[in-house]
Amino acid sequence: MNRPVPQTLSPSSMGAFTSCPLAFRFSYVQRLPEPPSAPASKGTLVHRALERLLDRPASDRTIDAALEDLTVAAKELADHPEFSGLALSETELAQFHADAAVLVHKYFEIEDPRTVKPIGLEIKLAAQLDKVTVRGIIDRLELDENGDLVITDYKTGNTPNERWEEKSLAGVHIYALLCEQNFGKRPVKVQLMYLSKPELIIATPTEGSIRAVVSKSGAIMDAVKRACSKDDFRPNESALCNFCSFKEFCPKFGGDPATAEIVLQERAAVAAGRPPLPLSTV
Repeated sequence: MNRPVPQTLSPSSMGAFTSCPLAFRFSYVQRLPEPPSAPASKGTLVHRALERLLDRPASDRTIDAALEDLTVAAKELADHPEFSGLALSETELAQFHADAAVLVHKYFEIEDPRTVKPIGLEIKLAAQLDKVTVRGIIDRLELDENGDLVITDYKTGNTPNERWEEKSLAGVHIYALLCEQNFGKRPVKVQLMYLSKPELIIATPTEGSIRAVVSKSGAIMDAVKRACSKDDFRPNESALCNFCSFKEFCPKFGGDPATAEIVLQERAAVAAGRPPLPLSTV
């Protein structure tokens, strides 16, 4: 059977396809519901707190203000399924918020937010390339002391090793292309801000890196189309399998991909307090 081809690609979806085509199919072709994860939800919370902080006048961007913004962000997001569905105990929830506060504190070890000149936060951008529309959300676009563009991407997970660092930087080079396509100006710097260590990883976009993004994006879309036309999405076993929401349905671990849609739709319905959907509708 054929599968519908996604209309756009993002840094996360391209990374998913190159890491494991089967996981890509579950997430971006079938769009199966995934249970919330505490690390991902914590990242969302910290991102929102830093967004609120940088919305403040520069002189107000203190650590006390940041922790206040973290508290407000937690209240804003409390009813979102990404948070309400975590099912944490009181002790686990307290640790969750304590860990988020640690990340906010560590952010201040990397930079003084009073010196940052943001011109856009959580910016949604898209660009039509030769073979594919690429989209992404830029955490922070700012001006440096020379008035040039700088992209900052917050990371709340562990700092990657050299291999994964290259993959992470591939994502921000896509953001550089999106800026150039939408604003007519290439950023002079893209930086990954790993809050857990804390550490800053910096790269300089070039004509070559932009061409590489265009070429790689087109090649991935070609591969996605081939996979969709043949419904041929093969699993790729790696360390990422330990964090995959679909591991139980993977043939590498004795699972059956054909059961994923029914099982996950039923679980999502139960979690939302709805009766399971009839088999004919899933």
